[in-house]
Amino acid sequence: MTTVTEDRTTGSFLGEHATDGRVYSGGWIEAPSTVEVVEPATGDVIGRAGVGDPALVARACAAAAAVQPAWAATPGEERAALCERAAEVLDEHRAELERWIIREGGSTQPKAEIEIRQSIVHLHAAAALARQASEEELASVVPGRHSFARRVPLGVVAVITPWNFPVILSMRSVAPALALGNAVVLKADPQTPISGGVLFARLFEEAGLPDNLLHVMAGGAEVGQALAADENVAMVSFTGSTAAGRAVGETAGRTLKRVLLELGGNSPFVVLADADADAASSAGAFGSFLHSGQVCMAASRHLVHEDVVDEYVAALAERAARLPVGNPDTEQVALGPIINQRQVDRVQKMVDDSVAMGATLVTGGKADGLYYPPTVLRDVTPEMPVFTEEIFGPVAPVTTFSSDDEAVELANRTGYGLAAAVQGERAHADCVANRLQAGMVHVNDQPVNEEVVAPFGGFGVSGNAAHCGGESTLEAFTTWQWVTSRDEPAPFPF
Repeated sequence: MTTVTEDRTTGSFLGEHATDGRVYSGGWIEAPSTVEVVEPATGDVIGRAGVGDPALVARACAAAAAVQPAWAATPGEERAALCERAAEVLDEHRAELERWIIREGGSTQPKAEIEIRQSIVHLHAAAALARQASEEELASVVPGRHSFARRVPLGVVAVITPWNFPVILSMRSVAPALALGNAVVLKADPQTPISGGVLFARLFEEAGLPDNLLHVMAGGAEVGQALAADENVAMVSFTGSTAAGRAVGETAGRTLKRVLLELGGNSPFVVLADADADAASSAGAFGSFLHSGQVCMAASRHLVHEDVVDEYVAALAERAARLPVGNPDTEQVALGPIINQRQVDRVQKMVDDSVAMGATLVTGGKADGLYYPPTVLRDVTPEMPVFTEEIFGPVAPVTTFSSDDEAVELANRTGYGLAAAVQGERAHADCVANRLQAGMVHVNDQPVNEEVVAPFGGFGVSGNAAHCGGESTLEAFTTWQWVTSRDEPAPFPF
């Protein structure tokens, strides 16, 4: 067994739970197996987490289903108060938890701060949902009948989340699901099992959530498929790749579960002829290079009008070249490491293959271990892999267009439809934006945006058009029930 290196993370909120390899299921128990938590920036083993298996999934889902009805019957005010206590706990231990996000996932400090800050916002929003009136009076056409519709929880919600934003992508499902009266089984990605899993177990344990309403384990595809197939699970909330989402959706469909799929992206960033090229390059750089491009909403294809492409590429390349890359735990950098060698190799191959097909490498383009520099390619055509595929690395491919129609055609050419952005004179940009096939579209901004009050989800192979956020959250984690009542039994002709 590999020795865990000295934990330099300040604080003890996670304590031994970050190294003992247990899972949280009716309390902290021994796991079927464990996974070492490796810091990408150094290669050091900094923790150990418990990994589930199908048998544990079955026990967890059954236990969650057994206690969920009592939780659903708990007054909304109590469920709201629990979410607010969780927000207080998260805020109290934010320094320690941000450090785990940085070390475990290669995040920069600002990105880790965003995850914790926005997760606190999601907890407060969940509390507000728990307090929201769940019944709606209906005008019945039958004399003497009282009729109303009410929102009721689904039951057990399985939450399956990725490694790139392990806290916020889990919190936006876990918090509202619990607040609205559901039980939750959370599967953390084995690459970030502490910040994506152990953190949640400790957070809600400390907040006072009753036993068996939340189960947490790390796991890969086997655990995810077991959750999608389990008869006790009423809904699966999945965030991850399109390929994995298809498999989860297919399995869940056999038992007629509700499925919320937030999948991959290949987001167009359109720069019109009347755009401010320098300002657009700032947005484009942020959209492509935040978290080393490991963001589903990243600006993946820079579609730039031929009149401004030279100015735009020069400004974008200058910004890329001055962004520091390094260990975000020990240096002040803009980009940390890519999550693992497999992903580095994938990014490198896409860049190399595209250059071999005629793309021009302007800056970057060569990995140094797990560190990949901000990279700008121009002369990219729609046949190249950096155009057609989700890159998930710090690469900004630039494709030129000559008309609005061509820009829209290029933007909509892939099957993805998660996010998009357009830079240009406002009225002009609005017109182009209205023609883009994406679940989220931003004008004079970049595509990496998320607000708790706004619906979040994608079209096409970026998801099943199910959204969370704002009113969509209530729709996602509850269902309608129609109820009627009479003071006295009614006579019938039979």
